[in-house]
Amino acid sequence: MAAPRAKSAAALRRSGWPATLWAAARTPRGAIGLTLTLFVVAVAALGPLLAPHSGEQFVTTPFAPPSVAPPLGGDVLGRDVLSRVLEGGWTLLPVAFAATAFGVVVGAAAGISAAYLRGRADGLIMRSVDVLLAFPQLVLVLLLLSIVGPKLWLIIIAVGLAHAPQVARVLRAATLDVSERDYVKAVELQGVRPFKVMTKEILPNLTTPLMVESGLRLTYSIVIIAGLSFLGFGQSPNIPNWGTMVNENRIGLETNPWAVIVPGLLIVLFAIGTNTFTDAIARVAIGVERRPQELAEVGDPDEEPWLEALV
Repeated sequence: MAAPRAKSAAALRRSGWPATLWAAARTPRGAIGLTLTLFVVAVAALGPLLAPHSGEQFVTTPFAPPSVAPPLGGDVLGRDVLSRVLEGGWTLLPVAFAATAFGVVVGAAAGISAAYLRGRADGLIMRSVDVLLAFPQLVLVLLLLSIVGPKLWLIIIAVGLAHAPQVARVLRAATLDVSERDYVKAVELQGVRPFKVMTKEILPNLTTPLMVESGLRLTYSIVIIAGLSFLGFGQSPNIPNWGTMVNENRIGLETNPWAVIVPGLLIVLFAIGTNTFTDAIARVAIGVERRPQELAEVGDPDEEPWLEALV
């Protein structure tokens, strides 16, 4: 049995990030995180289709308590809280995903280039990263938005740039290890251009840190963007947004707390879900890459005990 088990662990290592995601989703930790994340994404995606009223329609009195007609009561202006909650994630989550993708791409390009090119390129890139790291994320985003204004495209760029330095540092450290491996040196001896070496040989071997960083940055993106809306730097107050709802309805907590609790809870659930699933990915990846002998002794990856050993 030892040989088949060792073969199964090796097969998972070779199968790449889809198998890592699948293995993470099968762990208890990953299943909980993925369920919470998909629940919030489903609310954001399907909510506008299920909303009983328009998010801008006045249906009751300000801060009306829950009743049969408005199940979650009214907000500060008498709009249906349930409808605004269902419509509030339609823009918030896509903007968070876009900002995360932008930040991960920029940060990964900077980190990989700095580690592989080294010398002056490394010093220039990483000193620029250090300058950006000197600013707290929210302060950096507010600084950029205060110059141009709360434009949707600028929010994506500003939040992405706030994530890029952390991604660059992580990917630089990972690239330093990968770039010293034999298969990279063999390609370099053939005279392959540095850009092709970085994209074809190094980048495919950085899927694990990229996945982990993407999950972490997505969590921070949703919190930062919701915080911007809370501070008044997001979309127009008329457009439903979970962050804006928490800010404008907090003065009526005693009358109708659901106008604050429900949107705040969705933000928290999304942050917890993505963090938990990301942690499961990291645990599975570390187990596959660094403990092949232990995994071979535990069992086949299709068996639950193998997955339990990773958490």
